[in-house]
Amino acid sequence: MRPPSPPRPLAFPTLDALAAYLRPRLPAPALASWGTAPGTKNLLNLFLELSCGDCTLLPSAASAPAALVVRAVHVATVRIRNRRGALLVETRQLLSDGTLRRRGPRPVSEKMRPGETPEAAAARAVREELGERVRVRILGAGAEPRVEERESASYPGLPARYVLHAVDAELVEGLPEEGEFDTEESGEGEGHDGGGEAITVKRHYWAWIDDQEDPSDAAPAAVAGGAGAQ
Repeated sequence: MRPPSPPRPLAFPTLDALAAYLRPRLPAPALASWGTAPGTKNLLNLFLELSCGDCTLLPSAASAPAALVVRAVHVATVRIRNRRGALLVETRQLLSDGTLRRRGPRPVSEKMRPGETPEAAAARAVREELGERVRVRILGAGAEPRVEERESASYPGLPARYVLHAVDAELVEGLPEEGEFDTEESGEGEGHDGGGEAITVKRHYWAWIDDQEDPSDAAPAAVAGGAGAQ
């Protein structure tokens, strides 16, 4: 007997169509909290993520008419170390609505696009989150990704499945190697018409840590995407 086919990603031609689909499938206050509760993103953010392939929505395997959907995201987590072996982690993000959102701490992370390898997504994450002048040496991705399932921090009430692809890298030049610092986000919202109403990441706040525990084992605070995975 053939195994059942995996569910096909859902597609929505308009923002209204997405809202109409989600409304009966999420807890009553969920959609109203998106973009209004501190640290969350709004429905337009999700629509843009779906439009460019940063994530997909999959129907739940449950048979109930109003079964929950799952937001599926592939994320590259980039473990950048400096010359003394310290790991670069993100601690906070400044959003376009003025909210300062805590992150992890966790390594540089980026939602992967269709057909993109973890290494290519890692290079894009460095360019967009740390800056064009930063150079790192990509050492390669781990053999097997890790899957985590939990509620989306950016979209409360929406279950998420994160497929985390770890990529190791070494800093070559372009960043302070001690203390804390911040960088400007350059890639989020790029190429999206009407993205002015979406909530975007404006700045990233970083620190080097000596702890050998891998912060990528922690839950994504949001990973992403826009900037990072969330």
